[in-house]
Amino acid sequence: MFELRLLCPESAVEPISDALEALDALSVSVEDADGDTPLEQALFGEPGMPPPKEGWQHSRVVALFATKSIAADAQSTLVLQDFFENSAVLGVQEVPEQDWVRLTQSQFAPVEITPEFWIVPSWHEAPAAARNIIRLDPGLAFGTGTHPTTRMCLRWIATHSIAGQRVLDYGCGSGILAIGAAKFGSNDVVAVDIDPAAVQATLANAQTNHVQLLTGLPDLANGPYHTVLANILASPLKVLAPLLCGHVAQGGNLVLAGILARQADELKAAYAPYCQLQVADEEDGWILMTA
Repeated sequence: MFELRLLCPESAVEPISDALEALDALSVSVEDADGDTPLEQALFGEPGMPPPKEGWQHSRVVALFATKSIAADAQSTLVLQDFFENSAVLGVQEVPEQDWVRLTQSQFAPVEITPEFWIVPSWHEAPAAARNIIRLDPGLAFGTGTHPTTRMCLRWIATHSIAGQRVLDYGCGSGILAIGAAKFGSNDVVAVDIDPAAVQATLANAQTNHVQLLTGLPDLANGPYHTVLANILASPLKVLAPLLCGHVAQGGNLVLAGILARQADELKAAYAPYCQLQVADEEDGWILMTA
């Protein structure tokens, strides 16, 4: 495999990326060329929505090709295009062969939720202090415990009494929150998602962790629950306000995540007809809201 690396302004990112794909690139990625410097810029987007910007003012575009000659031909073609003006070729270099499985595994270490509660990939031993663990490997569905929103939800589960409760995990992803609820004593857990792959991932992860729960598409959720968990994103959470609140039993708990700190007032306003949301936790710019 060979990488063709380019430097271009934001306006050229889209035409250059499209051209690289047409020139048989196996993949194209865009990075902030000012990353890890004082000029680095954060771009926040939401899955399924158009990106806020196509790139950065100084973008590094990296295209992967099967052979050096294909990469060189792509470079020769690109530099002749009008849209390549103000861009530059950084070079073509070979990508060394690696044990990608081992490399991927090395990036996922056990994650501490509380000193006694950990998320542990299957290839790791549980820490000595762990009294409660969830075994979970990276997969297609969101939720491995590495994201602040997941950690905050699990921390809430671990520090609130949910034993014997009926719990709904709405937008379950990998099923990690539903599994956490079962691990902490909930004996009636329902996990739903619009993505069939997430439902399958939840079922497999529940079996790995030896917990019982029901999982399926959203119409599986019925009636009231003592605790309703939804770690999604701000936009769908606002739309789902009446549905989610309708599932919370009298005196029950609503726990919402996937919300940036700057979106707190939007969520409070969306849920005001049903409950009073408050910020219960914050980590790395993300917040947990409860009612």
